[in-house]
Order: sequence, then structure tokens, then C-alpha cells
Amino acid sequence: MGGLLVDEFELRYADYSLGSDQEAVRDAFAGFFRNECPPERVRAAEPLGYDEKLWRQLADMGAASMGLPEQAGGDGAALTDLLLVAEEAGAALAPVPFIEHVAASRALAEVPNGPGGLPAEVASGRRILALAMEPLRVQGSQLVPGGAVARGVLALDGDALVLVDADEPPLPVANQGSTPLAWWDLAGGRRQRLADGPAARDLYQRARAEWKLLTAAALTGLTERALGIAVEFAKTRETMGVPIGSLQGVSFPLADVAIGVSGARNMVRRAAWMLEHEPAEARDLVPAAFAYAARVATHGTTTAAHMQGGLGFTVAADASLYFLRAKGWSLLGGDPAEDVIAVADALAASYR
Repeated sequence: MGGLLVDEFELRYADYSLGSDQEAVRDAFAGFFRNECPPERVRAAEPLGYDEKLWRQLADMGAASMGLPEQAGGDGAALTDLLLVAEEAGAALAPVPFIEHVAASRALAEVPNGPGGLPAEVASGRRILALAMEPLRVQGSQLVPGGAVARGVLALDGDALVLVDADEPPLPVANQGSTPLAWWDLAGGRRQRLADGPAARDLYQRARAEWKLLTAAALTGLTERALGIAVEFAKTRETMGVPIGSLQGVSFPLADVAIGVSGARNMVRRAAWMLEHEPAEARDLVPAAFAYAARVATHGTTTAAHMQGGLGFTVAADASLYFLRAKGWSLLGGDPAEDVIAVADALAASYR
């Protein structure tokens, strides 16, 4: 897999266009989700938010392993390439644990002197992993994104990176975003101690940052697809003999959403490139990209639903699928307002 954007280092700060290899990756997964994941399949996976057959199909395409290093059975794809898959998965509202598994398995593959290398069943996606989004607290229980389908959770316990295994995933927790959330007791059960000290903290923070960027990419794809639904509706509905899309009260809000989508995509791609190549410079970019993508998704899907009037908020309307997931997915990693505070803290620290 090639890197994202043009080759000149200076232009990586301004040019976010894709190369031919990245366009091929995007088009392949866009075609897959278009053919295999229509809205009917999304609805059929509710309320758990997991379609095992779809996940197997996606894994067979190499999505679960493409971001792993070659020595771990992967293709060595960059994070910027994985964003393309996450964006297409978000656009289709695909009920698969792609983001959770990729973020956790990539961290596990980087464990120095790890426990015998990455298990083949993890590399292939047959054994799903998830990531605890916060370091362990006193009680050790935590609501884990993807935890209702995962067989293992990567977590930071003090200064130790641990993998908590389970024979069967815990019971799912109902949620607005129809995503497989579950409570995990991360202080008990079978635990493997993978790394300690700074190495453990760095691996965990990197995995958490990758989860946020992949989720931000999914939210961006989700918003763009919701915008498309609203635009098509505006083209086909008329008032006073003209399409409603010709009215400023309709076209201007849709244009605002389109601008937001473009900005979110650029922020996420830049943050991902910096995380891989200049991680010290990414400490404020990652939370900024996530917070902005979450804001754009919430605003964009609300606008899209409003454009269809009362229809847009019915369960029969596809716009409602996007509205609910924009709200739910934005909160899986905690309150996005905390990311805004993290950006402020990073900027304040840079002036000291």
C-alpha cells in the first residue's frame, strides 16, 4: 500500500488528494459496501449492530489484516489507507467491528517481544479484539465499544498494557447508535501482561488515537452519505412549481454540510499522516479532528433529516439511520467536548 497524498513533504500540509493506489482501495471497498450492505441489511443487524457474515466477507477481502505489519501476516498498509475503508464503512453504516479490531490488533502486533507474535485468528479477524477507551479505574469495569462481539480487550492498567480474554463476549448494552457495546470486567478474568512502563503507555495512546481517527473517518463518510440522501430528496420535491433545492433555505444549509464534510476529511487525513510521521505534532490534531468530525456529523445528519420534513425522523426513512448513528458513534470514545479541552491544553502547553 502506498502512502496518502503527494510525495513532496511540504505539500503534505496542504494537498489531501489521493494517489491512484488509494483511489483503487477506496473504490474496491465502496463497491463492496454498496453491493453487500444496503440499508435493509443495516436494519436487520439491529439492535446489536453486528452482521457476522458481513464481517467475514470484509475480513476475507483483507480489511482486518491490511494494516498489520507483514511479519504479523498483514500488508503493511498505512493508517491513511485504513481511513479510506473506515470512511466507506461509515457511509454504509456497516454493522462490523472494523475500527475496534484494527486499532487493537495493530497495537498488539507492535508489542515488543510479544507473546509469540500475533495469533493467526486475530490477524484474520476470526477472533475479534476491542480497545478499552480509558485506562482502568479502581473497579476495573468499563463500557467497551465492540465489546459485545469481542473475545479480547486491550487495556492500560496502571503502567501495564494488558489483554483481557473471554471465552464468550458479555451481554450487549442497548444504545442509540446500534453498536455492540458491552461492559467488561477488565480487572478480572484471564489477563496477559504485554508491556510495561513508557512502552505500554505509548502503545495504548497510539491505539486510542488511531481509534479516534478511524471513527472520525467513519463519521465523515456517514455525514456525506446522509447529505447525498438529502440532496436527492431536494431534487425531487417541488413547491410552487420549483424544486425545493432551488430555495436558499434548503440549498444554503446543505452547502454548509458539504463544506463541513470536506473540512473534516482534510483534518482527519492530516492528523493521521502526522500521527504516523511526526507523532509529537499530532497531539492536538487528533482530538481536534475527532471533535470536529463528531460536530459535523451531528449537525449534518440533523440537517439531512430536517430536509425531509416529518418523514426524515421516521424509522422508515434512511435519514433516521444516519441521524441516530451520528449521535451514538460520536459518544463511543467519551464526550467530544473532552477532546476540545485536550486541544486547548495542548495549545496552552506549546506557549509555556
